Amino acid sequence: MPMKREETVDYHIKSAWHAISRMYNQKAAQEDFTTSIGFVLININSKEGTPATKIAPLMGLEARSLTRMLKNMEEKGLIYKQPDLVDKRSVRIFLTPEGKKKKEISVQTIKEFNLMVRETVSEEELENFFGVFQKINKVIEQLQSETVSDAYDNHLYDI
Repeated sequence: MPMKREETVDYHIKSAWHAISRMYNQKAAQEDFTTSIGFVLININSKEGTPATKIAPLMGLEARSLTRMLKNMEEKGLIYKQPDLVDKRSVRIFLTPEGKKKKEISVQTIKEFNLMVRETVSEEELENFFGVFQKINKVIEQLQSETVSDAYDNHLYDI
């Protein structure tokens, strides 16, 4: 018997994430920025700045994907770049006063959502939820390592 999409794990993860993303985007749009910009702002240290090379991995992005966003954020007056004082080859990203304001809005939005979830979902249910996600991530890691291993094995036979 075929599985209905509503019975698949990825369907529920994707639909929940899309709902969360829409909610965050609506809030960000009211404040004249995007969820993606909010996530970048959250990953920039408000006092010391953050090396540009560290931001993409924190967000699970490729560096080149972030470059365009940082340029856009700089044009909007949310960030500025300065050479790193220790490593002159590196650039640090700092928040402007407006960037700090938008970061605080982002942090507050996330905190409010999490508080509402915690008021609705019991601690035990959340522990189970987090445990399930850890197991799902292990399955994904296993599948990815098998794919790499299969690719390696197939390459050996091509020689």
